[in-house]
Amino acid sequence: MPGRPSRARGGRAGHNASVNADSQRVVPSDAGSVPARLAVPAGILTAVVGAFAYVGAVDPNQPGHYPACPLLRYAGVYCPGCGGLRSAHAFVHGDFAGALTDNALAVAAYAVFAVVWTVWVVRSLRGRPLRIELGPVHLWSLGALLLVFTVVRNLPFGGWLHP
Repeated sequence: MPGRPSRARGGRAGHNASVNADSQRVVPSDAGSVPARLAVPAGILTAVVGAFAYVGAVDPNQPGHYPACPLLRYAGVYCPGCGGLRSAHAFVHGDFAGALTDNALAVAAYAVFAVVWTVWVVRSLRGRPLRIELGPVHLWSLGALLLVFTVVRNLPFGGWLHP
């Protein structure tokens, strides 16, 4: 019958014999050793720390180290990423006000990364996978945020968002 749980076949019929569709997704808590579960989050953190260390050592404020933004160079328009390297450089050197001035959206992204990475590590330690399910509403909202940020930083009253 469609609405009733099915009986398990070929075993003891008891309280565990009913199988519910929702209960079939079981992740064992001992799925691999702790170092194996933390390998991917540790690798991602290593890559991010390495990138921040490089940007902290090679100053983006000095010309010639990084390519210029093509949108800014050819159209004279600040994209959402303009000032991101300067923001990361200031962030690495502890100048948080300067980082916010260079690219406030990038600083917000640093905070989101830190939170998601921490949740990922905690879930990995507990033997559970990280599941981030972004629906259409989330993706459209993110796109709208990027669009509004880009438009406002290019308007005369959005000068405080210029890198």
